[in-house]
Amino acid sequence: MQHASARKAALPAGVWALGFVSLFMDISSELIHALLPVFVVGTLGAGAAWLGLIEGVAEATANIVRVFSGALSDRLGRRKPLALLGYGLAALTKPLFPLAGSVAMVFAARFIDRIGKGIRGSPRDALIADYTTPEQRGAAFGLRQSLDTAGAFAGPVLAVVLATALGGDVRAVFWVAVIPALVAVAILWLAVKEPAHVAPSTKAVMRLRPRDLPRSFWVLASVSAFFTLARFSEGFLVLRGSDVGLPVAWTPLVLVVMNAVYMASAYPAGWLADRVSRTHLLMLGCLFLIAGNLVLAWAGSVERALIGVALWGLHMGFTEGIFAAMVADCAPAHLRGTAFGVFNLLRGVLLLAASVLAGLLWEWMGPAATFFTAAALAAISLVLLRASASSGTRSA
Repeated sequence: MQHASARKAALPAGVWALGFVSLFMDISSELIHALLPVFVVGTLGAGAAWLGLIEGVAEATANIVRVFSGALSDRLGRRKPLALLGYGLAALTKPLFPLAGSVAMVFAARFIDRIGKGIRGSPRDALIADYTTPEQRGAAFGLRQSLDTAGAFAGPVLAVVLATALGGDVRAVFWVAVIPALVAVAILWLAVKEPAHVAPSTKAVMRLRPRDLPRSFWVLASVSAFFTLARFSEGFLVLRGSDVGLPVAWTPLVLVVMNAVYMASAYPAGWLADRVSRTHLLMLGCLFLIAGNLVLAWAGSVERALIGVALWGLHMGFTEGIFAAMVADCAPAHLRGTAFGVFNLLRGVLLLAASVLAGLLWEWMGPAATFFTAAALAAISLVLLRASASSGTRSA
């Protein structure tokens, strides 16, 4: 009865506030990200390998920084200041994109922007875990992911509208992205409160040892890290849309479709994850990724490519929030920030490898080879998930 009442309890206001912070920052980021691949490859004249390097290094940097920000939030016993620093830094870097005149400047802008993402990510996720009971966490992380993805949906829609209205002036669209970023920082500053019960940890930062985190965490992190090899930057989905015939101003439609499906599935998947095996839901997400990559590999039209992109969105909805809830379940309360940091470090390193590999395969062998390789890696990940479920590594 106690668990049933906890599941029915309303999610804390802080969870909702953090969700809206994510929503507005993602509107800002996706206004840029939706047009960045064609800006880099088209306007600046770089190749797909450069795009893979930029996106891979950017995302890897974010996940590496998360280790230190998460551990520091544990050591301080305070999450909000680091989250505010990370979101503030991301907002300050947004003007660098419309000012960029070279690939190097885009690289620098993405690098600094992702440092901000890395600083805020683990403290924010730890805040959500601090706000909630174990029986609420699937729904809480699913809600934040849905609101985050609502921003990722709205951003590309605005990018299409603005790019069309502004005659394809990508730099002008990038300037508009500054506004929602500032709104996100304002919500975080005014509406998110520090939970009173978080105690500082003397084990965080430099004194962390592998045995400080349980074996179940390391198994989960290892499976997730390999799974990341099958997932490269969404920028390649945008390039695939362009490759099969989408005009430049309409290429953000790719991310609109992906994020619409992601947004619609993340909260229901999180809700289910509080009631059924989370590992089995991850396996379903892996099947969606395999199917999406195969459809994209064989896509010869815009319609088929968008079906593959929609399947990618389903895989995101059935994995991202559930992975986060499982990390929160595995980690001791005083090391939650550190656990999220380590988890994302492993994913970040392999995301760099995946994005660079995707770019090289694209240039050497074509788009189909990129997506066939990703489908094969996702199939191996499914086998690993099945093995972990059979050995009892699950959180129901």
